[in-house]
Parts: sequence; C-alpha cells; structure tokens
Amino acid sequence: MRALVYTGPNTLEMADVPDPVPAEGESLVEIEAVGVCGSDQHAYHGTDPRRVPPLILGHEAAGTVIAGPMQGQRVTINPMVTCGTCSYCIEKRENLCPNRQLLSIPPREGAFAQRVAIRPENLVAVPDGVLLAHAALAEPLACGWHALRLAGNSFVRPMSDARLVVLGGGAIGLGTALAARVYGIEDIWIAEPNAARRDMLAEAGPFTIYSGEDAAPEDGSAPLVVDAYGSEASRATASRLAAAGGVIAHIGLAGGASGLDTRRMTLQEITFFGTYTYSYDDFRATAQAIFDGRFGDFSWIEERPLADGAQAFKDLDARAVRAAKIVLKP
Repeated sequence: MRALVYTGPNTLEMADVPDPVPAEGESLVEIEAVGVCGSDQHAYHGTDPRRVPPLILGHEAAGTVIAGPMQGQRVTINPMVTCGTCSYCIEKRENLCPNRQLLSIPPREGAFAQRVAIRPENLVAVPDGVLLAHAALAEPLACGWHALRLAGNSFVRPMSDARLVVLGGGAIGLGTALAARVYGIEDIWIAEPNAARRDMLAEAGPFTIYSGEDAAPEDGSAPLVVDAYGSEASRATASRLAAAGGVIAHIGLAGGASGLDTRRMTLQEITFFGTYTYSYDDFRATAQAIFDGRFGDFSWIEERPLADGAQAFKDLDARAVRAAKIVLKP
C-alpha cells in the first residue's frame, strides 16, 4: 500500500509499505480521511521521543472496514487501544491505562496510509449521509468534550452560565469551543494570534475572537479557561484570566514547566487540572454529536490528497493555513 512516512526531522515521503496484518479478531480499515494533529507536527519536528522514524503518523481517521469484524461498515476510529482489565479501564478512564497504545506510536503504525488494522471495539459505525472527513474528527473533538466533562465536576453553579475563554484557535481549541456550545455554554472567547485563522473562527460559531492582547477579556473574568496551547505564556495568561473559584483545564502540550501563578490560584481557590485525550464513552458521545449535526457544518476544515501531505506540514509550519484542520485523503 501507499503511505506518507515520517523518515526524519522535517521530512515526510510517500512510499510503498507492506499492508498491515490484522491480529486475531482485528478489523482492516480502508482509510478515506485522516486529520493532521498537533502531535503529528511535534513528531515531524523530531521533538517527540515516542515517535522514532521511519514511522507512519496519523491517528484521526475514518474509513470503511474491508476485512474482519464489521466488514462493509463505514467507521470512525478511536485510535487508543487499551488493555481493558486494569483499574483505569474498569473505571472507564481508559485514557489513563498504563498499557495503552495509540495509532502512530510504535508498535502501532498510523493512519497516513491506505489501510490500518484496529480492534472492532475501537470502531464506531458512521451513518449514511455523514461525511467521513467529518467523522474522522471525532478524535480531536473528543479531547475538548472530555476536558469540559471533567471541568463540570469542579463547578458549584451550572457550567452553562460560565464564561469560557479558550487559549488557541487550532482544532483542539475550536473543537472545545464547539463542544462547549453542545454543553450549553454561550459566552465563549477564543484567543488566536493568526489573523487568517481568526477570520475562520469568526465564521465557525458565535464566538468572541481576539488576538491574545487586543480586546482581551478582563483579568479574573473567566470562570472557565481552557489552555489549548500549553506554553509558559499561555499558562500565565490562564492564571490571570481565571475568576475566583474558577477552573483551568490544561489540554495543550506546547512544552515548558512554568507559567502558573500558584499564589493567585491558592488565594482565589482556582482549580487547575491536566486533561489528556478522552475515555471510550467520551469518544462515542462526541461521534454521536457529530452524527446529529451538533458540531455544525465543518466549514473550518481543508481537504487535501495524502500525496500532498508533506506540503501540508510545511504550510502548517509557515502558518499559511487558514483552516483549523487539514484532512488528508489517501
């Protein structure tokens, strides 16, 4: 089969690779759409020690099962494979399973390819009439869905009454804002420094979009802040914006180990928590919300052929992409 292979820092090449061989009980999925994730970009830059070249990246995928269980079914793929027997899996917190695997992290190759092997319990059937390019985004959208569900556990008043400020207008940030609409939150702000992307975000939903400095919300005005970028600077901003008794959900992985104003967080009883991916239930709930049309029309994505994937990564690096998400089509 053909695949887009990460062969070294800042290098992706189309190549002929062996077809995946499904393990006993696994399904073989013909990939029809796969999103480019920020973690794929980290790997592309050689900054993710878990992803060592040569490797097929990509884990936000949908397609059609061509062999094994669910054969003939259109599906979206939960790329997280867990043991199912540890305490975290039993508690339905599969994202914390110590034995978890993910498509695009060895030993599992990713979905920037024509086919991928995966367990049937990781597949969600996609109804007719739902585009697979949209269904593939259940994975990144589930990250924001999961973060908001956890945040709700820390609220005394209804979370729907809160102002939400999202730091970062990429797919995770926008996905969080769209999920917040599903959760009933109406006062939603998104900080995004890229002017072209701000224009796109303004079209994606009834959000207040700002550059990060200009027309920013007042310090201490946000009961809920989601840091979808995850840098020292964004954590410092989150610390300033959070209201007394508020909540900061840290979902970004840009790097660094500082930035939080822990004195202010202590004096104002601000809750801070890290949030990683999603549970299986979160993934299924997000997929159903997509199927029901609750995430809108997905006008914020851009589709390109998988063969143009290397250029897509270069364009993302150059911030020459207006869309919040590029979806590649093998």
